Amino acid sequence: MLTRLKEYASFRLYLVLFSLTLVGFIGQATIEGIPPLGFQLFRYMALTGLLLISFFRRKMSLWIFTAMLFGIEVGMDFPLFSMELERFGKIFLRLIKTLVAPLIFATLVVGIAGHSNLKQVGRMGLKSILYFEIVTTVALFIGLLAINISQAGVGVKAPVSKKDQQKSTELLAQRNQPKDHLVEAFPENIAKSVAENSVLQIVVFSVIFAMGLGMVKNEQHKLTMLRTSESLAEVMFKFTDIVMYLAPLAVFGALACTVAKSGVDVLLSLMKLVITLYAALIAFLVFVLLPIALVARIPIRKFLSAVTEPVTLAFATASSEAALPKAMENMERFGVPKHIVGFVIPTGYSFNLDGTTLYLSLATVFIAQMSGIDLSIGQQVSICLVLMLTSKGVAGVRGASFVILAGTVASLGLDPEKASVILGIDALMDMARTSVNVLGNCLATAVIARSEGELEHVST
Repeated sequence: MLTRLKEYASFRLYLVLFSLTLVGFIGQATIEGIPPLGFQLFRYMALTGLLLISFFRRKMSLWIFTAMLFGIEVGMDFPLFSMELERFGKIFLRLIKTLVAPLIFATLVVGIAGHSNLKQVGRMGLKSILYFEIVTTVALFIGLLAINISQAGVGVKAPVSKKDQQKSTELLAQRNQPKDHLVEAFPENIAKSVAENSVLQIVVFSVIFAMGLGMVKNEQHKLTMLRTSESLAEVMFKFTDIVMYLAPLAVFGALACTVAKSGVDVLLSLMKLVITLYAALIAFLVFVLLPIALVARIPIRKFLSAVTEPVTLAFATASSEAALPKAMENMERFGVPKHIVGFVIPTGYSFNLDGTTLYLSLATVFIAQMSGIDLSIGQQVSICLVLMLTSKGVAGVRGASFVILAGTVASLGLDPEKASVILGIDALMDMARTSVNVLGNCLATAVIARSEGELEHVST
């Protein structure tokens, strides 16, 4: 009991120091007349306290949050040095990408072939697609509602840097290379799918492989492959644990570099858009995902404890891939069977991007408002109908969110390069929408497991 009280007190102190550090960042960016050195000293004291609490509590989520704030501080104070720190994030993401394919393959093969229940695979597939479509559609309309209430784009004339303009041109070139998402879901070469980290193609290959293994009559051959896959899964989870020790360093480097590149000037000019997106995502969590969890009888506190680490990692790195191995591992510990985790989470990475779809509807109307165009309700609903289809498979392409946004804007008769104004603050928005994507997929696994009657009771 005494230990729990100490942990609770230290956590409250951590939240206070975390909030004070954020106040210090905002104060330096917005309040004139106070020397920056005053804000820096204030933040340094708070950051020292956060570092000490993280050291004694020894929780990865606290280390990641602390690394985030240290990254912002170093990015503001030492921008040239911070540009060199990006390599930490790149190294971490490279190691994570090596995990994805073998982990998904081993988990699905053991889960499906080990149970030999091919009917359940089809049933889970139908349930998952139906769930994904309903939830992402609701997310689209929440994005529309939020931007219509805030009117964040009205009167905005934010400057576009040459760097953002160049990046916009490069990404827009992808619009001329349309892809059939249905065809692209099926691999033509599994080695190519692994090399390109095409998660959906790896899932399709693994499911068909597992179904074939389940149909093998020779028990010796079948057991040999199952034991190999099971051993591979165990080793890859241990591999994940090792790589995760680098997560705070990766977060520190990635955020330091991002702040050094973007600064705070662009952020201030488009702060209303950022606030609108964050408010809309919070509303989506409270009014959509929370009721779903309650209806499905998901133990909220235990679920939040399970998803804190992968969601924190997704927020800090703005990468769903970085959080995928830890999300799968933690959801298994939460009580979702391995075969459901291995099927639902990777599939959701292409079909259940709640945060991204909400962002796309919101950003489209923002650009129209910024261009002085008043969209009717009918036009906005038609935008949602288009995004319901075009937003699927968005995770497999670099810069795909921007490409889809530009294509939607062009369909309204606007110049798609107007979307480049968002690139200056896209990193901050990407952090929020990516974390919601990961949280939504974790919840989906629990909901599907509950519907299958396989959500195990986790101990308190």
